[in-house]
Amino acid sequence: MASPPTLPMSNPSQSSPSPIATPAFRAFLSRLSSSIRHGLSHRRPWSELVDRSSMARPDSLTEAYSRIRKNLSYFRVNYLTLLALVLALSLLSHPFSLAVLLSLFAAWAFLYVFRQSDQPLIVLGRTFSGRETLLGLSLLTVIVVFLTSVGSLLISALMIGFAIICAHGAFRVPDDLFLDDQEPANTGLLSFLGGASASAPAVASRV
Repeated sequence: MASPPTLPMSNPSQSSPSPIATPAFRAFLSRLSSSIRHGLSHRRPWSELVDRSSMARPDSLTEAYSRIRKNLSYFRVNYLTLLALVLALSLLSHPFSLAVLLSLFAAWAFLYVFRQSDQPLIVLGRTFSGRETLLGLSLLTVIVVFLTSVGSLLISALMIGFAIICAHGAFRVPDDLFLDDQEPANTGLLSFLGGASASAPAVASRV
């Protein structure tokens, strides 16, 4: 009597790593961490930002606009930090919107950005191509941003943050501020995004 055929067994040790353990994800976190540290190292002393002796009402809209431009150049890292703080407080005060937004980011990260190109996305027995995954995530993003409270919350927080920044920039007299030498355009809190251009061919290859 012939023995039954041997079924192929999958070796767990040979399974592909999860997206969070991929070199691309670790490199992204490293770039993000170093970029934040580098950006925060260029922030101005907060005592200069809140110096009451340097506050004065502008005489005209032209002067207010000129002050805003100078203060934006000088306090740009402080202003970005303030804007991020307003966004964080707005999201923390709305836990549901925060959970929805984090879920959306996680979906983009693990289903598209950091998923290896040789790992097809299989849902309910159906294999989705890179283009179909991108379209699906884009549609999900549009639904989340425009058909839920997340979009209005983000827009409201950004408007409040920009209003605070513009009000401070208009009333802060910049005569005592001196800009340092011009920094490279790709440095700062968001310089970690510069690596996206290098990884663009890899992303495009799976679409």
